[in-house]
Amino acid sequence: MPNVVLINPFEVPEGQEKAFLAGWRTAAECLRHAPGFISTRLHKSIDPTTKFRFINVAEWASPQHFEAATRSAAFQEIAHKIPFAAYPALYTVEVEDPLS
Repeated sequence: MPNVVLINPFEVPEGQEKAFLAGWRTAAECLRHAPGFISTRLHKSIDPTTKFRFINVAEWASPQHFEAATRSAAFQEIAHKIPFAAYPALYTVEVEDPLS
């Protein structure tokens, strides 16, 4: 199976960016060491009024690797301390650069 991409938008109210970033960095550092982790990038909206202020895009070797990492006790402990709504979902690439 090809790698999977996690796309995880977060609702972060204006003024709570620092708290969110601290929690995200802690979670990202935990997951970075998990088997199957490939990469992650956090995107921030240029519009402060948008619903999803931050979107995390991460690549994993498989859905099973991602699920095992996020079920770990270490990650669960971190995740429960992050009070922001998240909407994670895994994706595969359907079309890649059709213009080339």
